[in-house]
Parts: sequence; structure tokens; C-alpha cells
Amino acid sequence: QVQLVESGGGLVQAGGSLRLSCAASGRTISNNAMGWFRQAPGKEREFVAAINWSGGRTYTGDSVKGRFTISRDNTKNTVYLQMISLKPEDTAVYYCAAAKTSWVQSEGSQYDYWGQGTQVTVSS
Repeated sequence: QVQLVESGGGLVQAGGSLRLSCAASGRTISNNAMGWFRQAPGKEREFVAAINWSGGRTYTGDSVKGRFTISRDNTKNTVYLQMISLKPEDTAVYYCAAAKTSWVQSEGSQYDYWGQGTQVTVSS
């Protein structure tokens, strides 16, 4: 079993930055691809970014491309999401997830473990 705990969310003005962290416990996640998803009120869950097991390959959703960067530190069993140039439409609960495989995945169904989420609110 893997437990994932997100942190780093909060309230920020448009144009600002935040860095989310996802700390894993229970076992190593160094063999898992990892992903970030988000869900805004009344909307479906949206893929944000994913990273393969080594960190050598990433994939970012179109709506955040060029603004959000996913990274990982396997020595710390932690994944990060650096967000810059935030917009009000980025407001959502952000979830970290561990994939079933080592390879980059954008479909939520390919993820086994999910964190409880962290709220990001961007004011205009």
C-alpha cells in the first residue's frame, strides 16, 4: 500500500506561483510513474501532468503546458508540481496519484493510489 499526502496548496493572486508536494509513504514509489490531476467544482477530473519512474520523461496537459512543471526526487519519495503564471481557471483541488506502471500515463484509470488532495485557489 502507498499513502500519498499532498501539500503546498493555498490562495494566490493571478500571475503568482505555487509549488505542490506529494510525499509517499508505505513503500517506495521509485518504480511508479506519478501524476497530478485536478478537479474544479462542478467539473470532471482533469489530467495535469505525469512523470515516469526515473523523472526522465514528463507529459503535461495542454491547459497548463508551459506554466506547470512536474518533477520527482526518488531519494525523498516525493513528487512536485511547480506552478507559475497561475490563472483563476487553475482553481481546483489538486490530487497526486501513483500509476500502475513505470511509464507516463494521462488516464486516471491507470492510477492505483490517490492522495486526499490540496486546494489551490487563484484570485483575479
